[in-house]
Amino acid sequence: MRNYRRFIKVTGIVQGVGFRPFVYRIALEEHLKGWVNNTAAGVLIEVEGSLENLEAFQKKLIAEAPPLSKVEEITVKELPFFGYDSFGIEKSNGSDAVVTLISPDVSICSQCKEDINNPDNHRFGYPFTNCTNCGPRFSIIQQLPYDREMTTMKSFPMCGKCREEYENPLDRRFHAQPNACPDCGPKVWLTDQRGNPIDTQDPIREARLRLKAGAIIGLKGLGGFQLVCDGKKPAAVQILRERKRRPWKPFALMMRDLKTIGRYCHVSEKEEEILTGIQKPILLLDKKNEELPESIAPKQNRLGIMLPYTPLHHLLFDDSLEVLVMTSGNISGLPIEYKNEEAILRLGEIVDYFLLHNREIHIPVDDSVSRVVLGKERLIRRSRGYAPIPMKIEGIEEILACGSHLKNTFCISKKDMAFLGQHIGDLENLETYQHFQVCVDHFKAVYGIKPKMIAHDLHPEYLSTLYAENEEGYKEAIQHHHAHVASCMAEHGIEEPVIGIAYDGTGYGTDGKIWGGEFLLCNYDDFQRVGRLNYMKMPGGEAAIKEPWRMALSQLYALEKEDFRLPQTMDVPVEDMKGVIQLLRSKINSPETSSMGRLFDSVAGLLGISKTITYEAQGAIELEGVADLSEAVSYSYKVEMLDGCYVVNTLKMFEEILGDIEKGTALSKIAGRFHKTVICFTLELCCTIQKSFGISKVVLSGGVFQNEILLEGIYSHLSEQGFQVYTHEQIPCNDGGVALGQLVIANRRMKRGENHSCV
Repeated sequence: MRNYRRFIKVTGIVQGVGFRPFVYRIALEEHLKGWVNNTAAGVLIEVEGSLENLEAFQKKLIAEAPPLSKVEEITVKELPFFGYDSFGIEKSNGSDAVVTLISPDVSICSQCKEDINNPDNHRFGYPFTNCTNCGPRFSIIQQLPYDREMTTMKSFPMCGKCREEYENPLDRRFHAQPNACPDCGPKVWLTDQRGNPIDTQDPIREARLRLKAGAIIGLKGLGGFQLVCDGKKPAAVQILRERKRRPWKPFALMMRDLKTIGRYCHVSEKEEEILTGIQKPILLLDKKNEELPESIAPKQNRLGIMLPYTPLHHLLFDDSLEVLVMTSGNISGLPIEYKNEEAILRLGEIVDYFLLHNREIHIPVDDSVSRVVLGKERLIRRSRGYAPIPMKIEGIEEILACGSHLKNTFCISKKDMAFLGQHIGDLENLETYQHFQVCVDHFKAVYGIKPKMIAHDLHPEYLSTLYAENEEGYKEAIQHHHAHVASCMAEHGIEEPVIGIAYDGTGYGTDGKIWGGEFLLCNYDDFQRVGRLNYMKMPGGEAAIKEPWRMALSQLYALEKEDFRLPQTMDVPVEDMKGVIQLLRSKINSPETSSMGRLFDSVAGLLGISKTITYEAQGAIELEGVADLSEAVSYSYKVEMLDGCYVVNTLKMFEEILGDIEKGTALSKIAGRFHKTVICFTLELCCTIQKSFGISKVVLSGGVFQNEILLEGIYSHLSEQGFQVYTHEQIPCNDGGVALGQLVIANRRMKRGENHSCV
């Protein structure tokens, strides 16, 4: 029988996912000889044998690939027969052509969970148990190729037993780079709030006991620190709120198991699938009852819940500890802490104890946040478990997109791949800006990317814009809402022009005003603003975002000028009211905005629902939370044509809201009618624009579409009218997805050969 030899190159997420032992196994199954090698450019294979066996081998490469892998491309080249006498796994090599993809950090698999729960297993109770199917990846990789010496695990030489597993191609820990056991791996210990070790034989058990006693613990997790307390102890939750200075923003919960979650929340089949998947994000679920402390998520009808995703998390729970508050370990507004010394320094005033370990985190990764709407998963924060999985975009150049000012992520591209980075945070301080720089530099280095172009927001004073200006290469300023729409277009591979609806809180417009309630005719090349909300004044500028009553007064002033009285729902001190009226009268520090976020704030302020904002979109979230749409009818509004743009005038709506307040209409009914009004005028404008321009594809983007009432209502009404409606799924609709939009717009303009600034 004639034998053949083939060289096969596999690219994609093929490192750290058990791909080489998989290749080894199927090569033995098909009686093939040769070798497999791991390089930064991908997995390289040479196999020889019969034609029938070679063909079967190639089919298995795709059909039976490891669950954590993602094969992007397989290239095959015929070679002269060589005559190998066996099949082997060669040592990894580096490469200049870095295109290999990195797996995200992955939650503990069922087999490793069995290991830590089995008293007869030498990994019983060991909090750093992992294998090729689970454990840390992205957060510990320092550079490619993905081998132990290129990760933070290089500090832990393997013992004989771990080395034996690591070198056995048929073992599930073969070449599992973080492989470790109690004899040779990282250790965990308990300290007081100043970092002084507490003498205990079992730090995890001791931490559990102290949690049950009401303590707050700073836990070093997979991608950074988490602040933990017993979620069933109202006093502990309240103390955590006070110490973290987080009065209203909901806390995330980690629950022991799916059965526990089902006790407190409604869980659909799709939600169960996400909760138990390998990513294990925080998932927003509807409350089933009010058994848990109200202080976990004040004024909310949903809870953010995740299941344990590391061995350490699993080991914290027992039969009497089933619900833990598990919130990001950071000072509000600053990046998540991930180094022991810095966490002790910054978080020591918040926690009572620290549960630390000595496996270094190279790149911090916060928990992802997701939800299910219209039967599909929709990411709100794309980070652990999802980053840095790339999107495939044909013909993409090497570009860096700096992303948005709030909820920052960046996006960097190479060889048909766009890598959206993990959640960074709000670029409003030096610490977060430095964190942004470190993460961008890491992506550049690990993927070997030298951007030809830097895309950034149109706003001249954002830190991301200043970063771009100081980098080498061409610069491209991208309007915020154009980028929003383009990010959704890119996610769905849309090339045709669309009606882009961008509803959010803020974005620098081409006219220098603050946009956020926009109807754009969009493609990747450019956009035309064809509709918007009427401009509203923001008395006090940024203060109007923090205090919604200011936006409410702005609407009252627009209705009646100075001859108005406050509705009974508003309680504003006379001196404060006079100050705001003076700002509106003099037109000082009262910028104009077309923002949907500020429209929501106006209504929330008018109804007295949110007096002071302590976290982004609080007013809108609380307004949605009380809304009752049963029998809701729209308030009045007017669509006008101004300077070639359709403008939604909402003053009549506010007049009718005031009338409802005076009649004693329930606030829930007013909130419901307001939501119905937004749905109605959105539909009307889309129909009008469609008639004028003949475009039937509609893209919904911007953080306001995290509002389930609006997303479902607008989507269903537009679909009923024959529109093709596209919404975000794996790319956040909020500012966390803007960088992808910036990147695809910059790429199109670069290919078009526009003149760009180059500093």
